[in-house]
Amino acid sequence: MAAARAMRHRGGMTDVTIVTGGGRGIGATTALLAAARGHAVVLSYLHDAASADAIVRQIAERGGRAIAVAGDVSHAPDVDQLFARCDATFGPPTALVNNAGIVGRQARVEDIDEHRLARMFAVNVVGSFLCARAALRRMSRRHGGRGGSIVNVSSAAAKHGSPGEYVDYAASKAAIDTFTLGLAREVAAEGVRVNAVRPGIIHTEIHASGGDPGRAARMAPALPMQRAGEPEEVARAILWLCSDEASYCTGAILDVAGGR
Repeated sequence: MAAARAMRHRGGMTDVTIVTGGGRGIGATTALLAAARGHAVVLSYLHDAASADAIVRQIAERGGRAIAVAGDVSHAPDVDQLFARCDATFGPPTALVNNAGIVGRQARVEDIDEHRLARMFAVNVVGSFLCARAALRRMSRRHGGRGGSIVNVSSAAAKHGSPGEYVDYAASKAAIDTFTLGLAREVAAEGVRVNAVRPGIIHTEIHASGGDPGRAARMAPALPMQRAGEPEEVARAILWLCSDEASYCTGAILDVAGGR
């Protein structure tokens, strides 16, 4: 696409977007859409190199630029490596999409052990903090940066609690909501906007990860819009929050949940 062939510039900056967990689902769709809009894209992945490489190839075939970097967002050296690769390849990021996250098998709280809890919060919460920290050290005017945008991917589960299914996941995403609000106010005067999207029931692989691959179809009739959402609908919201069109938005949490 023409937009991908001509790298987009904003105030003298090339848009460089890091998408964590960018090999599948909402992250992959966000990476593809960002590239189509002229961003250079760095996507991270943990295990599935084939999926991540396929997204990079699709972007290249469409005239865009992207790289995939392996790493665990809950591990600080891996986060440092992700951002160093971004710096070396495209320059410092202008946007970070904190998308990487995990969900466990459906379970009641009395059946959730400490190992699952530790991993859930390490990836979903600590990982978002570590990536935001690395981004701020490059974006914030306090550190000589030129500003930027952070978009955290939360979940409608943060509002509803997911009883009998994923209370631990819901709690981790509620932490992301509070993190978004606090960080937005902390860095608003430093040229960095921090917002979140809260997807609802979306057609992605996450339902299979939780042991219920038919969950989206099963729950769709109970939603106000009577359908599950598509990853593209979330990706468009993420990229709007990253863009200059959302220049006066910070600390916002945008529900993309079909009215739920």
